[in-house]
Amino acid sequence: MLRDEELTYRIRGCIYEVYRQLGHGFLESVYQKALIAELQARGMGVQEELPVNIFYKGQDVGLFKLDLVVENRVVIELKAQKVLPLGAEAQLINYLKATGIKLGLLANFTYPKASVKRVVLEKS
Repeated sequence: MLRDEELTYRIRGCIYEVYRQLGHGFLESVYQKALIAELQARGMGVQEELPVNIFYKGQDVGLFKLDLVVENRVVIELKAQKVLPLGAEAQLINYLKATGIKLGLLANFTYPKASVKRVVLEKS
């Protein structure tokens, strides 16, 4: 059985509903706000722009912000680009490693349809 299959199914439904309503062509920030509204409307807890410190050998070397975290179990990295950058999936994997969360979704709101890629981190 897939990790958090029911939760990711519900999240995907929200992503596709946002795309169905808005279509393509907006900034990532618009999709992010719409997705937060849709997730909350469906009863899911969501945190936005969650700050995470990065440590190297015990030393704080940087800070990044996660687009969204749903139910403290799924990191969502949002894009609104024609073609995903080569490093988009690696970026999500690094976010998972840094947070200890094992599951992420890479969502791209693009033409002709939104796409969602599931990323599971089995080992830290």
